[in-house]
Amino acid sequence: MKTLSFSVEIDAPKEKVWNVLWDDSTYRKWANVFYEGSYAVSDWNQGSKVLFLGPSGDGMFSVIDKKVLNKEMSFKHLGVVKDGEEQPETEESKKWAGATENYKLEGENGNTELEVTIEVVESHEQYFKDTFPKALEAVKNLAEN
Repeated sequence: MKTLSFSVEIDAPKEKVWNVLWDDSTYRKWANVFYEGSYAVSDWNQGSKVLFLGPSGDGMFSVIDKKVLNKEMSFKHLGVVKDGEEQPETEESKKWAGATENYKLEGENGNTELEVTIEVVESHEQYFKDTFPKALEAVKNLAEN
């Protein structure tokens, strides 16, 4: 797997950026960049499961590895969801199971730097290089407006 990093400067306090990232209504708006109709199902607590889904109920399931309110959220991706149900491990899912996705917020005086690092399999590297900057720009727009 390869680790990719992305960051954006946002003219908004960390608390607002945090809420844009994880509040259902705004999460759906910025995650829509990855797949139209994307949403997440979770209580957003450390150790809890997260279902990252599309409108058909397909997607992936993960666990919240670390949560520090308004500062950091880390996911460990575990497997595939199909029709809303977690699927048994496959050869394909073994290739990326355990991959991490980390969101860190730093800053003061109403300015925030959002940094995201993700582990990806080589076949998805270009997709994330093309798409993640658009997602971060959407977070920025939502937080600043």
